[in-house]
Formats: sequence, C-alpha cells, structure tokens
Amino acid sequence: MKGGTFTISNQGGIGSGHFTPIVNLPEVAILGLGRGTMKAVVREDKLVARLLLPLALSYDHRVIDGAAAARFMVDVVKGFENFKEEEIKL
Repeated sequence: MKGGTFTISNQGGIGSGHFTPIVNLPEVAILGLGRGTMKAVVREDKLVARLLLPLALSYDHRVIDGAAAARFMVDVVKGFENFKEEEIKL
C-alpha cells in the first residue's frame, strides 16, 4: 500500500468477530469490520432480532481529534442502519 491515508479491514469474511485494527504507518486511521451476527435487541420496548456488525476505529490521535473520530463512527453506523440495496445505482 502506497500513498494511502485510511484503510478498511474486513475480517468478517474469515469468521472474525470484533478485533482491534492497527494503523498502517504512514496512514492515520483504520476501520475494522468483523462478521455480522443476529442478536436480540430491544426496540420500542420489544425484543427483536437485528444484524449487528462489529466495528472498530483506530487512529493517530496526533492527527485526528477523538471527537471527530466519534462523529465519523456515528455517521458510519447511521449509514449501515439506513442502507437500502435497491437505492444503489451502478
């Protein structure tokens, strides 16, 4: 990898759950995705099955502010929660 600033590492395809990705220098951040699993969660006072995807963000705090990283993760989660495959245009 050359010239990159950010990596997305998907270990879910090999069955990995949650993991802590390590930043590949000189990059500044890496987002790790584990294998999604169905879990029971409470929504509107009801127990329902939902697909949960483990996510982990590692970053160089000298370059990226923690609050900005947290807002980024909120946006990533919202993107997954609101994803609609039929809206993708190729």
